[in-house]
Amino acid sequence: MVSVGDAHPTQQPTGETSICVAKRVQQARDRAVTRFQAEPNLRCNAQMQSRHLPKWCRLDDASRNLLEAAIKKLGLSARASDRILKVARTIADLAAEDKLQANHVAEAIQYRTIDRMQ
Repeated sequence: MVSVGDAHPTQQPTGETSICVAKRVQQARDRAVTRFQAEPNLRCNAQMQSRHLPKWCRLDDASRNLLEAAIKKLGLSARASDRILKVARTIADLAAEDKLQANHVAEAIQYRTIDRMQ
């Protein structure tokens, strides 16, 4: 009988360990705390307001076009757009990226689309 913890010798482990994920999450949180040092009452991306987004969620042309297309296609509100940017900022932080990139925005849009389906 094979126990749950036993893996077949030819199988490769998949995904990250919990320890690696926890470390990456802590690093992302630390990035946000550092970013918001000069902002009172702002410690994480979720606390950003619309006025904060142009400073910390700058988009290049590709990212901006992607977001604008999603807004039109999905009929998203300004509030939904802000939420996408905050999630994209978090995705970038988890990837240890200072700048938002199109792949971060695309992933955030996907999460929003999934959320709307439920």
